[in-house]
Formats: sequence, structure tokens, C-alpha cells
Amino acid sequence: MSALPTREDPRLTPVLANDRVCTGVTTVGGRIFLSFPGADEPGVKVAEALPDGRREPWPDASWNAAHGDGAYVNVNGLRAGPDGRLWIIDAGAPGPGQPQVPGGARLIVADPATAQVTRIYDLTAAVVGTSYVDDVRFNGGTGYLTDAGAPGLIVLDLATGAARRVLDGHPSTVGRRLIADGEVLHGPDGAEVVLHADQLEVSPDGRYLYYQPASGGLSRIETRWLDDPTVAPETVAAQVEPWLDTPTTGGTAIDAAGTIYLSDVERRRILAISPERAVTTLIADPRLVWVDAMWVDAGGDLWLPAAQLHRTPGLAGGAQRVRYPAWIYRLSIGTGPAPNDHA
Repeated sequence: MSALPTREDPRLTPVLANDRVCTGVTTVGGRIFLSFPGADEPGVKVAEALPDGRREPWPDASWNAAHGDGAYVNVNGLRAGPDGRLWIIDAGAPGPGQPQVPGGARLIVADPATAQVTRIYDLTAAVVGTSYVDDVRFNGGTGYLTDAGAPGLIVLDLATGAARRVLDGHPSTVGRRLIADGEVLHGPDGAEVVLHADQLEVSPDGRYLYYQPASGGLSRIETRWLDDPTVAPETVAAQVEPWLDTPTTGGTAIDAAGTIYLSDVERRRILAISPERAVTTLIADPRLVWVDAMWVDAGGDLWLPAAQLHRTPGLAGGAQRVRYPAWIYRLSIGTGPAPNDHA
């Protein structure tokens, strides 16, 4: 294995310190919203980071209740969409490998200005009992989601709310064992942890969807094959292109130039992948401990939540090894986000 970085890079700016594992960060009009999956301990699942340091449950406490009617089951991530609203991904299961809560798999849309939920997309038709809905990206009237629990992708018609499953069990969506900081990860039962389809990005021109399991192996497919519900599953499967061999990954982001940023949790670094598949190391730093879902803001900064997921009981053999605080960092990349995904 390659040695982990030892020198802190001065370009990396600490922004927020959390007393919980945070796997998602998004910014809307200068406001900062966070998601907490409950990987280390139960508690608030979505919060706004207030200037005074408090974490305000969002949109309210009832959504964050432990067992409330309609409350979040397990929020794996969130992001502002191209419409400026907040889109919250409820995995629908308490954790990977755990059974779905009936009706729990949802994409929840809320207005930051009013803190009102404006729409809920029910993903029941596109999930199975072992599903763990992981992340979402947008392109026009379509949303794409990954299923890290049961390998496959979900295509969502944002107008009608119709959700359907594609590339179900396809090799490009199937994960392998995970490696972080040079160690193979194990669950509380001692078995090797596998997370299936996880990261995904849409090219700025909307032509391609890039996706991979958490263990790496980035694939791409033209979105036209996914968007048409009349195309036969075997035809869709034949259009998948293995695109790049990648390491175990915590999260990705894409900018307006089509550069994909990918967190290499094996070596605590962020890779930059050009549309021509040229790979460079953007930054390597000992503080980048399992960077999860990244965010490109309108000012050309890349937000990096160092989630330490491999130190949580579900990935550390049942042991709690997270070293608090869990930091979110920021790094200037000089390019804004892909406009088809968010403003």
C-alpha cells in the first residue's frame, strides 16, 4: 500500500466542526445544510448549520424524530437542486444491510425559504427489501439515484413521480470489498463490508451518467438509454461502458467543465478526473479521512466532509473509532458547479 500523506496542505480550509459523523453538505444562498446518517449514534438527521455554531433540526424537529410518523428513516445525503430547493435522500433503511421500512425510501423536496416540504417522491416501486438508496443527481426532468444495498440504479421522472429500476444486478453496480487507510473493512459480524452502486455524476451537457459502487470501477452510460422506459433491460445493459479503474471512494462531485472530483479513501486524497480520463491528484492531506459526498458551490469552492465512516461501528467491526470533531473542509478549485445539477 502507498503511504498516507503526512503534511497538511495550507490550501485546505477548516470550515465546520461536528460532534457527529456528517456525510453530506450543501449550500443555498449562503446557508449551510448538513446530513447525519446515524452511523455513529442516533440523533438529528438533517440540520442547518447556524452562524452561532448551533445545528438546527431541519425543516423541523418532527421530521428528525426517532420514531415519528413520516419522519426520516435514515438520511444518507442531501443537495440543492437546479431549482434552488433542498433535495433530501431518505435511504429507507436504518443502515446498509438492514431491511427497508415500508414507504421509507423517499426523495424529499423542501423550500429553504419557508422550511416547508413541497413534494415527496415515493421510491417504493423501484426498491427491494435490501435496498439502501444512496444519492441523487439531476438532468432536466429526470433524477438518477443509486442503490447501495441492492445493486442497481433508479430513474425518477420528476414530473410524474414514476420511479423505475435499471441495471438491476448489473456488474457495473455490484460492489467489492472496501479498503480505507490500507485496511479491509468489516461489519459488526466480522464479514467484509460491501456497498453497491454509490457515487454518480451527470456530465454538464447531460449526455452521460457516470456511476460506480463504493469499491470503485467508474462506468458511464448515455442518459438517453436510461431515460426511455420502453428500452429493454438487456439493451440498456449493453450500453454500459467501463470507464476508469478507481479506488474505494467516499464521494464525488463534478464541475462545470466536466471534471469529476473523487475521494480516494485508501490514500486520503482527492483525485481530479478530466472528461478525457486524465487523472491527477488535486490534494492529499492527512485530515481527509474518508471524505464523503462533496459539494461544488457557486464561488468555485469544493466542500469536503471528512466523515470518518470507516471508523464507525458498521465498518469497523463493531467498534466506535471516530475521532471527534468530524470536520468539513473547503478547497478552492476555481470552477463552479455543473448547471444541470445545481446553480
